[in-house]
Amino acid sequence: MIVIKGIAASPGIAIGKAYVLEDEEIVVNRIELPRELLRAEVKRFKAAYKATHRDLDAAEAKVLKVLGRQHAKLIDAHRLILRDTLITQDVPKRILSEGVNAEFALSEALEAVNQQFEKMEDEFFRERRHDLFDVGKRLLSHLLKQSKKNLADIKDDCLLIARNLLPSDTLGLHGTRILGFATDLGGKTSHTAILAQSLEIPAVVGLSDVSRRVKTGDTVILDGEQGMVIISPGPETVAKYQRVQQKTVAEDKALEGLRGLPSATLDGKVFKLEANLDSPEEIKAIVGLQSEGIGLFRTEYLFLNRSSPPAEDEQAKVYAGVMRAMEPKPVVIRTADIGGDRLSQLGIEGPKSETNPFMGLRGVRLFLRHTDLFKTQLRAILRASHKGHSRILIPMVSSVGEIHGVRRLLAQAQAELQAEGLEEPRKVELGIMVEIPAAALILDALLPLIDFVSIGTNDLIQYTLAVDRINENVTHLYDPYHPAVLRLLDQIVQATHKKGKWVGVCGEMTSDPHAVPLLVGMGVDSLSISPRMFLRIKQAVRALKHSVLAKLVKEALNCGDSEQIRKLLADQGL
Repeated sequence: MIVIKGIAASPGIAIGKAYVLEDEEIVVNRIELPRELLRAEVKRFKAAYKATHRDLDAAEAKVLKVLGRQHAKLIDAHRLILRDTLITQDVPKRILSEGVNAEFALSEALEAVNQQFEKMEDEFFRERRHDLFDVGKRLLSHLLKQSKKNLADIKDDCLLIARNLLPSDTLGLHGTRILGFATDLGGKTSHTAILAQSLEIPAVVGLSDVSRRVKTGDTVILDGEQGMVIISPGPETVAKYQRVQQKTVAEDKALEGLRGLPSATLDGKVFKLEANLDSPEEIKAIVGLQSEGIGLFRTEYLFLNRSSPPAEDEQAKVYAGVMRAMEPKPVVIRTADIGGDRLSQLGIEGPKSETNPFMGLRGVRLFLRHTDLFKTQLRAILRASHKGHSRILIPMVSSVGEIHGVRRLLAQAQAELQAEGLEEPRKVELGIMVEIPAAALILDALLPLIDFVSIGTNDLIQYTLAVDRINENVTHLYDPYHPAVLRLLDQIVQATHKKGKWVGVCGEMTSDPHAVPLLVGMGVDSLSISPRMFLRIKQAVRALKHSVLAKLVKEALNCGDSEQIRKLLADQGL
């Protein structure tokens, strides 16, 4: 028996036979071409470039469907690399000026981009070379017409062992027979590890030479809790880990009995527990959970993988279907939080590029500039509102003027529909995402114009702490327990309740059993939870006492650092 210690990248335990993934080496040779073939070679490169863009669109659609919007940043990073002028301009120039094949010209351009990464002082940006290699492999594969090993073709359950997995490789694990993976390279906060956590695949990384020490067919135990890989374990060791697995399964099975039970604390404080919806394919599972509504319906997927925006009829049909399935429970439909880079793909003129698209032209900012897109979505929601209980949620709000703009377009959409002979739609509440600190600080001015508030904790924490949580150098600073974050959350809740409005929370904090007690103590009205964590959070809420946590929150708001807050929670056994 051999035990190798690495880095616990994604929790869980997997036991099975190993499948060792061999490195895919792409050999590129320099081929000099006659001048009459060079234009055709440039055309061949452009075809591969377009095919790679389609790959990224498909990957983004899968990320949004499986993991949600926050992970789509990974695909945006790949798009930025693909749009680099060293690729878009230098490759065709090199083909024409040097008379070489597209593969060689591309490999030279990729090396030039790699050299740019090497010169950067920031370790995080240097490590983005993995994203460069990912994009480069996609391009070269299209040029060479090489098909990638399809992990979905593996017929038996196994543990994947590899030297390294790129983000696209990890995303490809969803829906396969792979129970977990271990790699020689990587860190806990790498893109690969983050995707594994979201896909709920046990993973251990940073094992140095596991890909050389394991052979396909070896029995392996992968302990994603402790960061260990055990090769050729004895019967006692296998039995021990099987008991741990069985205990976990039993705990998950016990959660099933919570379906339909009230979501109230031990002292009778009732909280509305709703679910997040990323695409209509998930609606059956959410109905089965017996959630009290959909607290966040992300509609971005409707705008992906197409050359024109979704039509009003198409959108209305989707929204009506979701509302019909959830009736009489409410469905909060967030208007599409897409960025300006999406416009050109939809056949609309937009910004060529943005240095930081996540703080650029996106959400309500984009829709108030392209009011035809916005009004189409608003009309579709209003038309569908006859089928159920709908609420409209506006993302990225930071000013009173933006809400006035939204209200004006909403009134126009309602008037147009009535003029067209459609019956007056049901009353549709309008709310805003509070995810920008500016909105939190002027909430007293915003509340008279809206019906409810939904706190988007993911972006609110990032913007408050100035931390990109995908940045491996500062990800440890992304801290939901930071006193500044908790004070801002409490301020939002108190300000909203003071105006007699209700406040919900969506984002990863609602799916964290350790953070939920703080939200309960603050007295938020509703939590919108990822479907995979819904029953676990329901179990947690039903085991809490609101009166105790309200006092704990008051103490936490006076703490100077997150460690003190964590200690307060630990002292309560939370």
